[in-house]
This record gives sequence, structure tokens and C-alpha cells, in this order.
Amino acid sequence: MLENIIDMFKQDKGMYSFVADLLSDERMRVRIGVTALLETLIHEDAENVKKTVPQIVSLLKDENPVIRGDAANILGIIGSSDVIPSLRELSTDGNENVRIIAKESIEDIQARG
Repeated sequence: MLENIIDMFKQDKGMYSFVADLLSDERMRVRIGVTALLETLIHEDAENVKKTVPQIVSLLKDENPVIRGDAANILGIIGSSDVIPSLRELSTDGNENVRIIAKESIEDIQARG
């Protein structure tokens, strides 16, 4: 199933515009699927994955800590050092898990840099 979605994103670059909506979905399996999708596509279609960064960064301010944490995690996977300042803002997040994920994402980005 994931392979079909990967192919769909590769064939229709417009699908990338739905990444933030999918990451905001209340269903955990949808968010996990998007994470797996982007983990794969960052190696196969990095240019288009990186175009999703602004919409993912906007999710760092979502009221739901799960969405903030998922967004921070995906930004770490994408690995653009440009997002480090946004991730650092989460160091004072009210949710401990969000703070931990943001810190780990920064470390991952810096380790690759």
C-alpha cells in the first residue's frame, strides 16, 4: 500500500500540498503513514519533500502536542538546518514529549550537517 502512495506522490507532485493536512489527521495510522512516506521520499524525491517544510513548520504551533511532536520529528527526518530555530522554540513547550522530540530532531539535523 505504501508503495502505491509513493508512486502517486512521484507522479503527481501536487500531492505534496496535502502533507500538512495529513499530518493533522486525528487518526494515528494516517500520521504514521505520512511519516513513512516522507522517510522514503526524502531519499527519492528530496526536492519536493523539502518544499513541504513551510507547511510542516506551521504545525509546530498546533494546539495538539501530538501534532507538534510529529511535525518536529518529520522536520528532523527531512534534515534541513533552516528549521533548527523553529525547533528550538519548542524547548519551552508545555509538553515534555514535544520538547524531547524537538531536541532529538535538532541533534539529528546537526549530526548530518
